[in-house]
Amino acid sequence: MPYLVELLLFLAPFAAYGVWRRMNPTTEPSTILLVLAGTGVVLMLAGAFWYGSSRSMAPGEAYVPAHLEGDRVEPGHAEPRR
Repeated sequence: MPYLVELLLFLAPFAAYGVWRRMNPTTEPSTILLVLAGTGVVLMLAGAFWYGSSRSMAPGEAYVPAHLEGDRVEPGHAEPRR
């Protein structure tokens, strides 16, 4: 069931555009709308690249998963390979 909801959420913008095109067959999207959509795509890609590069580990580091030390949880972290 959750996969169906995710699929519907993914397809909703395409369906909305299809309905808009069906109701307004001679109308084209305005230039400002296309510029804003393009700007949004560029910002999304730049944000994804920035997030990926800022959260990555340096070469030669290994990830140590979270573990219990006594009665407290030690969070996961990166440390140099041995």
